Amino acid sequence: MANSDSKTTKDHTTIKKWSEERDGKPAVVESTSNSSEGGGLLRINFPGYAEDNLKNLSWEEFFRIFDENDLQFLYQEETKDGEKSRFFKFVDKN
Repeated sequence: MANSDSKTTKDHTTIKKWSEERDGKPAVVESTSNSSEGGGLLRINFPGYAEDNLKNLSWEEFFRIFDENDLQFLYQEETKDGEKSRFFKFVDKN
């Protein structure tokens, strides 16, 4: 499998390590967050690449939402050119 191939994981350590290697921080789209229940659309906030409407979260809160929604993390290690990739998506496990 080439490093430019997409992979999926539910492993918290893998997700955190991948994100932090790219200076990413856990976040949620602010307009979708519910302060009474928590939750919302998860994102990884990359400096210089982020949406303006993101609210940073702790990794603990991020993974609580991730697990409650039974998500998987689809990601790419490198681009086809061998550069570090920031490509990711959150996908339903089913």
